[in-house]
Amino acid sequence: MATMGRASSGLQYPERFYAAASYVGFDGSISPTKSLTSKFPNSTALLLFTLYKQATVGPCNIPEPSTWKIVEHSKWASWNQLGNMSSTEAMRLFVKILEEEDPGWYSRASNSVVEPVIDVQMNHNSKVEPVIENGNSYPETKTISTENGSQVGTQDKDVVVEGFGSVGVYDEWIAPPVTSQRPKARYEHGAAVVQDKLYIYGGNHNGRYLNDLHVLDLRNWTWSKIEAKAGDESPVTLTPCAGHSLIPWGNKLLSIAGHTKDPSESIQVKAFDLQTATWSSLKSFGKAPVSRGGQSVNLVGSSLVVFGGQDAKRTLLNDLHILDLETMTWDEIDAVGVPPSPRSDHTAAVHVDRYLLIFGGGSHATCYNDLHVLDMQTMEWSRPTQQGEIPTPRAGHAGVTVGENWFIVGGGDNKSGVSETVVLNMSTLTWSVVTSVQGRIPVASEGLSLVVSSFNGEDLLVSFGGYNGRYNNDVYVLKPSHKSTVQSKTIENSIPESVSIQNATNGTPDVESEYGAGHEGKIREIVVDNADASKKSKGDIVSVLKAEREELESSLSKEKLHTLQLKQELGEAESRNTDLYKELQSVRGQLAAEQSRCFKLEVEVAELGQKLQTIGTLQKELELLRRQKAASEQAALNAKQRQGSGGMWRWLAGTPSNQREEDHDDE
Repeated sequence: MATMGRASSGLQYPERFYAAASYVGFDGSISPTKSLTSKFPNSTALLLFTLYKQATVGPCNIPEPSTWKIVEHSKWASWNQLGNMSSTEAMRLFVKILEEEDPGWYSRASNSVVEPVIDVQMNHNSKVEPVIENGNSYPETKTISTENGSQVGTQDKDVVVEGFGSVGVYDEWIAPPVTSQRPKARYEHGAAVVQDKLYIYGGNHNGRYLNDLHVLDLRNWTWSKIEAKAGDESPVTLTPCAGHSLIPWGNKLLSIAGHTKDPSESIQVKAFDLQTATWSSLKSFGKAPVSRGGQSVNLVGSSLVVFGGQDAKRTLLNDLHILDLETMTWDEIDAVGVPPSPRSDHTAAVHVDRYLLIFGGGSHATCYNDLHVLDMQTMEWSRPTQQGEIPTPRAGHAGVTVGENWFIVGGGDNKSGVSETVVLNMSTLTWSVVTSVQGRIPVASEGLSLVVSSFNGEDLLVSFGGYNGRYNNDVYVLKPSHKSTVQSKTIENSIPESVSIQNATNGTPDVESEYGAGHEGKIREIVVDNADASKKSKGDIVSVLKAEREELESSLSKEKLHTLQLKQELGEAESRNTDLYKELQSVRGQLAAEQSRCFKLEVEVAELGQKLQTIGTLQKELELLRRQKAASEQAALNAKQRQGSGGMWRWLAGTPSNQREEDHDDE
């Protein structure tokens, strides 16, 4: 249940309100009890009842009863008239009316054990669903179980409206007094904290991907929506996405990977500039990983370590990639050892900037509770032995580190949500339970986000959203009592390469016994070699460390210069490649023209061949005609010759005289 802040008078109204409610006889039922009606007139009892409902449930949203149900209708009308009165104001009026009617109630209530009554829902569940009116979601009433099993109301705690620095109770989830309009309920969104501000981007709501960006000021618990715009350089279209990762980097928020409606072939990296409120797309080099969602992304120094997830074809992955943010170059890592099985919706953490821990996650039908460790110096996977109360299998959970402590919240196992908040000491690999919640409280959801922020040297875990049968947009906070014993990063980074494996049982370094017993991959902490340290003075150590630092800086400068040279060479190669591609296109065009011309010539040759065949036929016919003509002429000549030499035969035949004359003339 949401915890209200201090009123202007300085009274702690949540605590005083529930003490007053218990005193007058509210027992969680719909109607005022006989104890209430016997102590006060009916009108006062009715007013106290409606104020109690307004404070614990919110504005009236139940249907209006029939007018013939006089009692029920009068209660509904009284409650409905309160409109959108805030829960804090309803609590204040409740206590004020009780003090006017019974001034000595508090002293009499103090003489008896007063336990605040929390469960006021009509179906007697452990919470009251939030009422959404005019776009505002009002707080829920919830119970949280402490370690000894007793139920206490989180609203009893000393939580005030001045911000998260006022949370005074440890190891319990508390809903802060968020009064402004909340973002749309969602899960599988991205979350990050920058300077006491919680940023929420994207997510999934009713199967629809979101692309909105909201910020929660952790000082005053006020939400606001950021109207982002595309940047001038490499602008990007804000495609709705879910299952992505949001990482703070300098004055930017980096959104990496995620599921989209029309996925790209490779992982996309988008950047939101917090100063200009603009989005842009970051160009990367090397072979980018395949597009995916449900992966883990961790910032180690100036590099992002990406593991696992599920691609657009629902194929589970267990590949490992590193993106150097200074050069924006991808590198696929082929680590030795046995990696975690392909999975998504797991959580990952980094210990002392060297060890990557992977816990839980799920496949299409199975959830895991295994723990895997990657030594990022040797790039070797191992599966160490877990100690303590090992968590149950889960997927969709969220995790965040505070020093050497890794807090994990929420998740589910395809059957129910996980109610325990657990913590792993990454130095000893020992699990323990921080707290447990009851009912379908949002911190027992899947796809929720978890971040950490600090105030006055104290840390605060902040959870938002999730899905547990319904989509949530609630904020919950927890102040952990676990303190870190890990040294600062400045000291860790300057310590030499002498390492030891810390035994998870007795906490003593023992390399040989661990490996001799067959244990794999205990997380090795970098420690100062006591024997060497005792032989060196403080000044010598500082000198050595300075020399090593200068050497490292020199090496880093050389590497950066080499990287710039490679980028320049890559740019030149890309330019040459562009020119060659243009030349290739030109040659292809010329070749196509020559091929077309060759085809036309082939057609002409075929036509000429046909003509030649026709000419040959004609020549044969002409030769035949010539022969026939020659034969005819020869026959005619022969006939004439026979006629000229007939003589007596012609006379005997009686040739006419005129004919003889014509023949004579012809001769």
